[in-house]
Amino acid sequence: MNDIDLDPVPAATGDDAIPVPDEPASETIIEIENLGFSYDHGKTETLQGISLEIPKNMVTAFIGPSGCGKSTLLRCLNRMNDLIDTAKVTRGTIKILGQDIHAPDVDAIELRKHVGMVFQKYNPFPKSIYENVAYGLRIQGVQKKSTLNEAVERALVQSALWEEVKDRLADSALGLSGGQQQRLCIARAIAVQPQIVLMDEPCSALDPIATARIEDLITELCENYTIVIVTHNMQQATRVSARTAFFYLGELIEYAATDKIFVKPDKKQTEDYVSGRFG
Repeated sequence: MNDIDLDPVPAATGDDAIPVPDEPASETIIEIENLGFSYDHGKTETLQGISLEIPKNMVTAFIGPSGCGKSTLLRCLNRMNDLIDTAKVTRGTIKILGQDIHAPDVDAIELRKHVGMVFQKYNPFPKSIYENVAYGLRIQGVQKKSTLNEAVERALVQSALWEEVKDRLADSALGLSGGQQQRLCIARAIAVQPQIVLMDEPCSALDPIATARIEDLITELCENYTIVIVTHNMQQATRVSARTAFFYLGELIEYAATDKIFVKPDKKQTEDYVSGRFG
């Protein structure tokens, strides 16, 4: 299988274009069109005809009640769902910079180098702080010490952790606090310099202080990365995201600028959810 080609491709135009709501327009990095997804060999669809564009170098939030499909969609973006035997895309496409990620010549492992992921529960490896960050580079075959050192420092600086750990890089990552461990996992994800970082409830296991630091970090990271975050915390979505997609029962109900979703949504279902009437 060939590596995924992530060179920029002009966005679709005319009748083939998927509308991106609200100006100003921004370069699209992810295009999802009429996506259906099933966990039971296609018998029932967990995701039903999802279509949306995700802009580059912004934070996009997926919100909705438990079981609405937002985490499933997130895992579709780097084909993590491929690891489930009974799971399958039933229809539609996902394109990253114009490349269909399910094309026969696209390697899922190669794709994940460009689309990193941070999980709900911080999961550092039982290794040193340094080796946690260097892990992705090592499995790519990078062995040169100076290259690894540079990449580890860059990732820890970008994840706002360098000053706290620079004198104990050889210590076990398991000795860090919960918030530090989650920032370490972010550093591990960005050390290989992906273009997109997926975050699945990255603050749900953290206290308010650690959550605030992660949110500040997300805001800073979107200068260099496209971030898609799943969150149950609607206040968090308003604080960190530029765009928000609201899902319910496997369907995309509304997708717009975050301010619009929370202040003047078009759909009553959206208004009911963000106002706390259900969910």
